[in-house]
Amino acid sequence: MKDQIQTSLLNREEKLFEEDILNNLEILKENVNDRNFLIIGGAGTIGQAVAKEIFDLNPKRLHVIDLSENNLVELVRDIRSSSINDRTEFKTFAIDVDSSEFDAFCDHYRNYDFVLNLSALKHVRSEKDPFTLSRLINVNIFNSVKIAKFCKKIKAKKYFCVSTDKAANPTNMMGSSKKIMESFLMRESDDLNISFSRFANVAFSDGSLLHGFDQRFLKNQPFSAPKDIKRYFISKSESGELCLLSTILAENREIFFPKPGKNLKEITFSEIAENYISSKGFTPIIFNSEDEAKKSFDISIQEKKWPCYFFNSDTTGEKELEEFYTRDENLDLQKFESIGVIQNNNILDNNLLDNFEASIYKWRNNAKWEKSELVQIFKEFLPEFVHEEKGKDLDQKM
Repeated sequence: MKDQIQTSLLNREEKLFEEDILNNLEILKENVNDRNFLIIGGAGTIGQAVAKEIFDLNPKRLHVIDLSENNLVELVRDIRSSSINDRTEFKTFAIDVDSSEFDAFCDHYRNYDFVLNLSALKHVRSEKDPFTLSRLINVNIFNSVKIAKFCKKIKAKKYFCVSTDKAANPTNMMGSSKKIMESFLMRESDDLNISFSRFANVAFSDGSLLHGFDQRFLKNQPFSAPKDIKRYFISKSESGELCLLSTILAENREIFFPKPGKNLKEITFSEIAENYISSKGFTPIIFNSEDEAKKSFDISIQEKKWPCYFFNSDTTGEKELEEFYTRDENLDLQKFESIGVIQNNNILDNNLLDNFEASIYKWRNNAKWEKSELVQIFKEFLPEFVHEEKGKDLDQKM
């Protein structure tokens, strides 16, 4: 029900992947039932969604790894409270992939048919400093390769890894890191079956601007949102369905993405904010600055009006247009009703990959970490990467 309410705020009612799920339901059941699954980064919004999709199809084993102990607890409570499946071995582990604990875990558990990697630093705001950027590179790129090597060792049937729409013609470091991750994993795909998905924005996912709307409403605070940025949105449950479909149905090196059309159209953040406020019984009232919106809050609320500040985007890394593929990528838009498929050949410059890795390690060994040097390393790997430093990041906004 909550998923339906949230999608209605996006000006659509129909479930995006329902037809493709129904058309392939027997294949999904056949491949999940009595199989062993490991989900890494499985306590985040997308991870929880795909964990519930898999659990409901009766796997033999479902193990979930995540750094967030609290989110793992809620995942367990959610699944145990909503499913009647009592035969799956369901366990969670609060460990870091980049740790000796994970290495020991890999030595102990070696029987997984499918490994799904949902771990990522996903926010554009992560590129505001070189320290967070360094961790972003580890999580999004090098840890993804580490997990691929684990999959090879245990002879997994499939390794699924989440990417992002921002990997297509990237304008920020987060999107570029995922594009580079795709390239590194293509090299691993010679002897490992790997698939991906590039996502639209997941509506009301943890840490997203729409999730921020929930928080602002609960805390009696004004809304703030860009009015010039349009995005595609999918619901939380749809994010899990897309991961499951790519894990089971995608061929080696294929990237699944939600196909824009009648059920998936762009919408501005400010329009969603207005829909949200109206659904709560208030009328949006627009102010010209953050300060005005904050100062007028108490008086406005008494009049059943909710203060908002809508602005033109002016922060580093924000992409004007959302796109899932580039003109030089091979597409299949006919195979599924609501999913597009990018088909990749493994044509890579191994020297380019090796040089990128060596450059990152050399940068980390420098006495002084500079973000500009990292940007240059990314540009050497991705000549199409256009990075504009605007001198302002999202931490400077409400």
